[in-house]
Amino acid sequence: MNTSEQRRRNVFELLMLALLIAFLYPFVIVLINSAKDSFSVTQFPMRLPENWGQLFVNIRTIWVSPNVRYSSSFFSSVVITMSSLAAVTIFPAMAGWVLVRTKTRTSQVLFMVFVAAMVIPFQIVMFPLVSWFRTVFEITGVRLLRSYLGVVLAYLGFGLSLSVFMYHGFIKSIPYELEEAAIIDGCRRPEVFFRIVFPLLTPVHATIAILHGIWIWNDFLLPLLILGRGNRIQTLPLAVANFAGAFVKQWDLILTAILMAMVPVLVFFFFAQKKIIRGMVAGSIK
Repeated sequence: MNTSEQRRRNVFELLMLALLIAFLYPFVIVLINSAKDSFSVTQFPMRLPENWGQLFVNIRTIWVSPNVRYSSSFFSSVVITMSSLAAVTIFPAMAGWVLVRTKTRTSQVLFMVFVAAMVIPFQIVMFPLVSWFRTVFEITGVRLLRSYLGVVLAYLGFGLSLSVFMYHGFIKSIPYELEEAAIIDGCRRPEVFFRIVFPLLTPVHATIAILHGIWIWNDFLLPLLILGRGNRIQTLPLAVANFAGAFVKQWDLILTAILMAMVPVLVFFFFAQKKIIRGMVAGSIK
């Protein structure tokens, strides 16, 4: 390695180190301020905590708070996230498989519609979505507002386009001969998909679970619109917002609640990270 290449490598490593510090800085701030009282957070936010035991005091305060109902909010977040992830993996995988194996102009147009839907901002359709949910209840009696069903259907709709796009690219790299062999052995089309194709999509499953799981777990605006404040069903971001009043903000409890909400996502990410890159580039080369 010559001098110029070594210099470029050193500059690149310095840039990567700077990016690492920039990404870790918010996590460090949340961690050290979660072990302080409210006065110390506002007066000395950069100082290390004098007593790390304050962290457990804050956790206990949050857990037993009747206004926040952290345990029930945690349960609601788990139910909504797991149900939404199941929906955005099964149905888009089925749609992507049909679009790939059906060689017609209609399938091409439908795929382009899914791709085009990826660029529609959520803010444009959020109020029509709430109005449509209310209309559905008036016509059919099916309650979509302030219910698990409404939140899961909303996440399915907004996550469908990206999931179909990723599954479509990966399925193109699966040899069709595998499906032909299964059909010769007597498998019907649903069996071909769920017994042959679906297990091969594991890298994309993991990638979509990470991308959508982090988004769904941390989302605030969509649950706020559909579930509302003060509902018996509320997610962790809505529970954290209860510590911020109009005149008083309990920053020590807010940061501790944020830390508690981050832990499940970080654990899930560390277990599934090996499949993320493979799933992201899957289907780019046939």
